[in-house]
Amino acid sequence: MNNIQLAVWKESALFWGVLCVSLAMLGFVYSDGLILMEKWWYSREEYGHGYIIPFITLFLIWQKSDKLEHIKFNGSWLGVALTVFGLFLYYAGELSSLYTIIQYAFIVALFGVALSLMGREAFKIIIVPLAILFFMVPLPNFIFNNLSSQLQLISSEIGVAFIRLFDISVYLEGNVIDLGVYRLQVVEACSGLNYLFPLMTLAFISAYFFTGALWKKSIIFLSSIPITILMNSLRIGAIGVTVEYWGPQMAEGVLHDFEGWAVFMSCIAILIGEMWILSSIGKDKLPLREAFGLDFPEPTPKDAQTRSREIPRPFYVSLIIIALVATSVLALPEQIEVEPERKQFVEFPLEFKGWTGKTGYIEQIYIDVLKLTDYSMNDYRGEDGGLVNFYAAYYASQKKGASAHSPRSCIPGGGWRITSLTQYPIENASLDGVPLEVNRLVIQKDEVKQLVYYWFQQRGRIVTNEYMMKWWLFWDSMNANRTDGALMRLTTVLRPGQDISIADKRLKDFARQVAPILPEFIPGK
Repeated sequence: MNNIQLAVWKESALFWGVLCVSLAMLGFVYSDGLILMEKWWYSREEYGHGYIIPFITLFLIWQKSDKLEHIKFNGSWLGVALTVFGLFLYYAGELSSLYTIIQYAFIVALFGVALSLMGREAFKIIIVPLAILFFMVPLPNFIFNNLSSQLQLISSEIGVAFIRLFDISVYLEGNVIDLGVYRLQVVEACSGLNYLFPLMTLAFISAYFFTGALWKKSIIFLSSIPITILMNSLRIGAIGVTVEYWGPQMAEGVLHDFEGWAVFMSCIAILIGEMWILSSIGKDKLPLREAFGLDFPEPTPKDAQTRSREIPRPFYVSLIIIALVATSVLALPEQIEVEPERKQFVEFPLEFKGWTGKTGYIEQIYIDVLKLTDYSMNDYRGEDGGLVNFYAAYYASQKKGASAHSPRSCIPGGGWRITSLTQYPIENASLDGVPLEVNRLVIQKDEVKQLVYYWFQQRGRIVTNEYMMKWWLFWDSMNANRTDGALMRLTTVLRPGQDISIADKRLKDFARQVAPILPEFIPGK
């Protein structure tokens, strides 16, 4: 009996060789998604922590090596099924050219390979270290944009409240903080996501190491969200206060970056303080040093009986399936996205029945954020003297992080409040035979009201729902190898006391006139 208890399993050269081959083939299959993911790590501050996450996972698995060496790897057929599911997601992502799907599919397949090799008993020991890998995958672009917009607004409101504590006169318009002598705009880079994602990762790892009840671990992880929001808001408020007393240079350059690092380190300090409090309450009280600490694997007992690990059959099946998919990747023709011919918006008419227009422009800093291919931003005056702003943002491809930004996310950032949102059909208006239906928004800032119509014009479809737009993007990418499309937005200002039906009539008339022209600039089916 003692010999059985002291038996340890050691990996042979064949074991490591087969494992390395399987991982190399996985990397080859998912290479397009992994290369783009690394590009986002390098170019987006919010995801820069992605570089260290694989090494953290490897360290945490090594940390459990003393437990794993006492468990025989029996494999699991459930792991084979999970591998197949991950490869199915790969094909879905590859055919649709949606790389986020490929990136998540890689981790799913990795889970499957590990489970088919180790079996359930051993897999349970490393499931949390493997789960940390999900934190290295960038969010889908439309989720990122919506989250960023909301955090900008929340951080701006709390930051302004902090500034007012110092008896400083300040006015907030959306995410623009007006200090009188200086207007501080809380842009995407100041939304707090560059703190939130790394801190959530760190909090998840801290909760994993923390010895305590599940509710304590949950608090440690979930608290990273309010901690980030609060500290980022205080940073914005502190910038506003320092600008008021020491000038605009406090919001720029090295000082601005230093404040960012100081805030992040403060977030970590708060997290440590929180763990200290949690470790000292409840039935499972422990000193922080014991409740949170790095344990290293125990050395293998000298008198232990050593056995060579066998490679279980389910793992061989997973390996064969991956090899077949890798072979098919070589055989598949390269997916070259179709970009239909179209007229450039520079040719968009400035005059048509009842309307005369003037060309407008978007600043380059906003073009860089929107990542659009072509756009039109024209102001038109109707026969009644009313003005309509016509905005069209065209994307030749929406598969690599560039996609139409929903006005519902962007409008609040300008200080506007959405007071009404409905779907609204435009009678006697169609695009390539498809009846025109729009999202109708009434927005207000102080006493000023505007009426906004917008819709997504996507490969012959009129879409009003942001999530359905993503579904059709996936569907058309798979079936037609196209992801082009546009956001259309019409805006008019209501005069004080003006009945909104007049503004509706103005936008509907404009939409009827412009609808027959649009297919030349935004290709249909």
